[in-house]
Amino acid sequence: MAVTEEQIAFVQDLFADVGPITTRKMFGGLGIYTDGTIFALLMSSGELRLKGVGPMIDVFKAEGWEQWTYTRKDGAASSMPYWLIPEELLDDPQDASIWARRALSHL
Repeated sequence: MAVTEEQIAFVQDLFADVGPITTRKMFGGLGIYTDGTIFALLMSSGELRLKGVGPMIDVFKAEGWEQWTYTRKDGAASSMPYWLIPEELLDDPQDASIWARRALSHL
């Protein structure tokens, strides 16, 4: 399913405190950027994920966030550096932006 204008407005509002937000539709989903750096993805399924690398990997794991994994054509599991944002943050732009800024500090 393609990303809607309402979904774009939602992520822009959710992350408004991060800084100027830009978006780019890709692969049926949406890349979410600030200052030219991608820090989140809105998946075509509607899932919203923050990018987490370096020390944020351990932070997200400790908080119980789910990492984006998929099965390759050869049957092996692989993962991407994006973590499912907990449901409660989707209703809290202030906390969602805090988490996004934390993740951005390691990109």
